[in-house]
Amino acid sequence: MKITFLGTGGGRFSTISQRRMTGGFRIDNLKGKNYHIDPGPGALVRTYQFGLDPRNLSGVFVSHAHTDHYSDAEILIEAITKGMTRDTGVIMGSQSVFEGFKQFGPCVSDYHRSKSENYLLKPDYVKKIDGFTIKGTKTIHGDPTGVGFQIDEGNLKISYTADTSNFDGLAEYHEGADILICSVLRPGDTTIRGHMCSKNFEDLINEVKPKLAIMTHFGLKMINANPISEAKKITKKTRIKTLAAYDGMSLDINYSKPQYSRMKSLKDPSSSLYKKERETTYQSTLKNKEFDELTINKDN
Repeated sequence: MKITFLGTGGGRFSTISQRRMTGGFRIDNLKGKNYHIDPGPGALVRTYQFGLDPRNLSGVFVSHAHTDHYSDAEILIEAITKGMTRDTGVIMGSQSVFEGFKQFGPCVSDYHRSKSENYLLKPDYVKKIDGFTIKGTKTIHGDPTGVGFQIDEGNLKISYTADTSNFDGLAEYHEGADILICSVLRPGDTTIRGHMCSKNFEDLINEVKPKLAIMTHFGLKMINANPISEAKKITKKTRIKTLAAYDGMSLDINYSKPQYSRMKSLKDPSSSLYKKERETTYQSTLKNKEFDELTINKDN
């Protein structure tokens, strides 16, 4: 199994600025199938940039009806269905994604839903798909129907919190996770409504006790504060290996010891986007001392 991050930015200003990419992540070779999770802006382009192919996907998962999580879902569905010519693939997501809820969504049209199996996930809803099970997990976020998941493929459990505040009972939804992937918008112990900060993630790790924890979906304050340093602090305090994902990070998963999974950096030097990708990685941000907050039309 392989987990590849096609974007580790999150929130409206990281998305607008593209200080980090916002393509979500893929889980490949999950019982022989490939899935794209929260395909935000750039998911299709980043897929090709990092040498992957959207046409070999078996499904997409969209956690909720915010643009940085769903914007490229329909084009990936077209890739799965060979241009909407074949009945194949699965689409998983929240009520707002499929049906709309108040001012949120829908995010996937009836046309794009028509060729694939549709699974509306809610907290504690469990569905068996292609040899594994996926359980919806509760979130508390701006979209009240938002949902995370826990995948159980028999030998390994992967949990994804999606966007959520920390709340009593969150750890119970992700109990038993071997790999815990969390959207962590801000550093330290200061957060905003509907999102996690580093301290929240630390607390969640202490409760869930995964073998490997991964933080992603960084806002500008987190990017400026150094996600790698935040992850190292969490590792030291929890004694559980915690990674700050970066754009193009790929993990070959070690089933017996996920904390020893092999990490690779995917790059495509022939791509016209390669230079831009280098400029927006965290390492280059540090090198160039790009710690400024987002400014738009500063001189106006």
